[in-house]
Amino acid sequence: MFEILKTREPIKFMSHSKAASVFSLVLIILCFVSLFTKGLNWGLDFTGGTVVEVEFAQSVELDEVRQQLEQAGLVGATVQNFGTSRDVLIRLAPQTDSDVQQQGDGVLAAVQQANNPADMKRLEFVGPAIGKELAEQGGLAILAALLCIMVYVGLRFEWRLASGAVVSLAHDVIITLGVFSWFQIEVDLTIVAALLTVIGYSLNDTIVVFDRVRESFRRVREVSTVQIFNEAITDTLSRTLITSATTLVVVVALFLKGGVLIHGFATALLLGIGFGTYSSIYIASAWAMMLGVKREHMLPPQIEKEGADQDPLP
Repeated sequence: MFEILKTREPIKFMSHSKAASVFSLVLIILCFVSLFTKGLNWGLDFTGGTVVEVEFAQSVELDEVRQQLEQAGLVGATVQNFGTSRDVLIRLAPQTDSDVQQQGDGVLAAVQQANNPADMKRLEFVGPAIGKELAEQGGLAILAALLCIMVYVGLRFEWRLASGAVVSLAHDVIITLGVFSWFQIEVDLTIVAALLTVIGYSLNDTIVVFDRVRESFRRVREVSTVQIFNEAITDTLSRTLITSATTLVVVVALFLKGGVLIHGFATALLLGIGFGTYSSIYIASAWAMMLGVKREHMLPPQIEKEGADQDPLP
């Protein structure tokens, strides 16, 4: 390994670590400002509303149903298939000027088609208390994931590396939520699922880099910490780029062709994968270096054998 470091010059990623840290700090501040001033645009999963299940005589296009609802003044309704292409689930935001039955009758009248009649199969109201509980449980799920990851990485790596991994994960989640807040993209349960996916994806990249860092520290002497991190990131760069590129191909396809229902999910994954790759290279490593990680921290503890301190027999 030492000969490799001598013959092949690694990419100097850590020379840009300060600039990257300042860039991330500015983004985090802007995200917090947006979250505290604008807040999140909670979807019907969290705010509650009226749920109407409609059955058509024949298959129906969801875009056509959405257009009919908008023409009837029911803007912002969530429309999705429920079981078959003839069954459609429509969710409306809470309204104070009409009761649940009136909303259901209005939806049924709006989606009726001359050649494809519809019947209402289910009508119910989901209160905001349930939505608030779902929001709390979603936040607790993300927090629990971060805590469990911190414990796992802390047991597997030295605590300075572990804290860097957790900071990079929090960095990705905060920036993703900040972008959703800034552009007021609707947040529903699929976004919570996307954030948990981003946490796992970003952690995988970070662990690959830290595995190489630990291996290099244990096998190489007389090499600076900066060079060790540069070498580790360079060695794993091809793997990181290939993994990120292949994942982005699928996510971009979902973003462009997945439809309205998973547009937010795909957006969260796009942001998370992009910033996850960036934070694995800069944030996690820069944080560990700032805490002063060095070769001595990576060496396994020395276990003294019983009687090793006694003089040998003559």
